[in-house]
Amino acid sequence: MNFKDHFSDRAALYAEFRPLYPDSLFERVAQLTGSHRIALDCGTGNGQAAIGLAKHFERVVATEPSEEQINRATRHHRIEYRIARAESSGLPGASVDLVTAAQALHWFDAAAFFAEAKRVLVPNGAIAVWGYGDPILDTTALHNTLHAFNRGTLERYWHPERQLLLNGYSAIAFPFEEVKMSPGELEMRWTLPELTGYLRTWSATARYAAENGFDPIVDVEKSLARDWGDPEETRLIRWPLYVRAGKTRA
Repeated sequence: MNFKDHFSDRAALYAEFRPLYPDSLFERVAQLTGSHRIALDCGTGNGQAAIGLAKHFERVVATEPSEEQINRATRHHRIEYRIARAESSGLPGASVDLVTAAQALHWFDAAAFFAEAKRVLVPNGAIAVWGYGDPILDTTALHNTLHAFNRGTLERYWHPERQLLLNGYSAIAFPFEEVKMSPGELEMRWTLPELTGYLRTWSATARYAAENGFDPIVDVEKSLARDWGDPEETRLIRWPLYVRAGKTRA
């Protein structure tokens, strides 16, 4: 399949070291629609959003073009995982109450994805797309070290699509009746090894390693360690959360 596959080779890391979405996000998203029969989660990766949706919907269909990601997805009796692109779910028309895409829209053909969402959504169905930005560490010294790595060492290795995410998807035409949802944050308490595991999931880290022949996380981990203290001590890490939501016409 022709899709932008930046994560299959790091699927194991992705499954272990990605931040979790708060329950409050899924509660807000579930409130967008009165019916909770079926939700379609596109670009599901290892199923992080699908698991959250399964608390609120009778059935979740979770699509992902990467077989490796699907193989490592969290199983749940309400979730059906399918290897499929977001732009072609294979579901019948007017069969889904809610369509979601978490940390994924910037990799899609957005116009084709939105057309597919309109096709599969029931009248007065809903869509919600969200993603999170750069991490914020809990001391100035730690944050400055990570920011210099992210926006210095890795800057030219980030794919241009990431800017769509950092802009909160505001530059993407959104052909739905928009429902305003306040932005929020993700929060995790991680040890230093957990943080560096997360940094190794970044597509820019993978590109850097492929082009330069070594893992750039080794050096930044040493720099972070100087100000972290005990590497097994957990520290608060926050990410800005961007959400766009909308409804189809009844």
